[in-house]
Amino acid sequence: MNPLILASLLFGLGLGTTITFASSHWLLAWMGLEMNTLAIIPLMAQHHHPRAVEATTKYFLTQATGAAMLLFASTTNAWMTGQWDIQQMTHTLPITLITLALALKIGLAPLHSWLPEVLQGLDLTTGLIMSTWQKLAPFALLLQLHPTNSTLVVMFGLASTLVGGWGGLNQTQLRKILAYSSIAHLGWMTLVMHFSPSLTLLTLITYFVMTFPAFLVFKLNSSTTINSLATSWTKAPALTSLTPFILLSLGGLPPLLGFMPKWLILQELTKQELAMVATLAAFAALLSLYFYLRLSYAMALTISPNNVTATSAWRLPSTQITMPLAISTTATLSLLPLAPATIALLTI
Repeated sequence: MNPLILASLLFGLGLGTTITFASSHWLLAWMGLEMNTLAIIPLMAQHHHPRAVEATTKYFLTQATGAAMLLFASTTNAWMTGQWDIQQMTHTLPITLITLALALKIGLAPLHSWLPEVLQGLDLTTGLIMSTWQKLAPFALLLQLHPTNSTLVVMFGLASTLVGGWGGLNQTQLRKILAYSSIAHLGWMTLVMHFSPSLTLLTLITYFVMTFPAFLVFKLNSSTTINSLATSWTKAPALTSLTPFILLSLGGLPPLLGFMPKWLILQELTKQELAMVATLAAFAALLSLYFYLRLSYAMALTISPNNVTATSAWRLPSTQITMPLAISTTATLSLLPLAPATIALLTI
């Protein structure tokens, strides 16, 4: 892709998200979401592969549906209450419709089925943008909503943690596993969204920090399936020995960074007298931990060719810049000791 075109598309991505962040009017927020969607579509289809075109089409239809529902709900709210302010919504019907639209846009269960299919058709760089940056604008709007009944949001969160755990168990494609991981983490964020918004933001930032090195490691190794992970030892032995810790951090295993948000969320849910929801979420985390352990086993404890009859792919030396990977890996493995300071910041 031409560098000028790429720069323009990335600028459009940033501008769309910034407009949504800065908006207090539903039409302006909707405009930012549409700019965001239209900017990423050429990035998704740039390789002209039939699978990428299919994924782009699915993503466009899904986002268009969510945007149309959002516009309809905000218009309904303006008709009922006479105002377009995001933070002044009081009527149950438009709030529920907008919550459904934003849940569809970010891929919360049970509106999640498009996300694994779309992510599977993308290259890992665009998939990283899809899993991180594209979540920011809809999440900013969700955090500003004040639903009259938070049960719907809690049910979305609980369903996402369960679906993200169950869905990733039988997958062999790394991008689909990362998609179900994204769904599960979105569920954890949504569970606590209307009890502690600051904790939701902390979980979102932590998820970005952990997902960044996971995508970059798979990109460095040119891996798209579990079996191809077994050839990583010969290419980057030091990184291969560290990658299981990145994956286990995504699973929320102490003493790694991923344990901190899950611990704080379970603590907050218990304070809100939602012990059963906290218990189910903790069990769902065990499901996610299983497929992270499966990836760790395939990458660090097997030698290619393993028990599946296959030939190892020929790999050229990678030209990927390793500094972002090194910084994000260090953060993923060693930021848990900052948890007391983080808790202090949350209580300010």
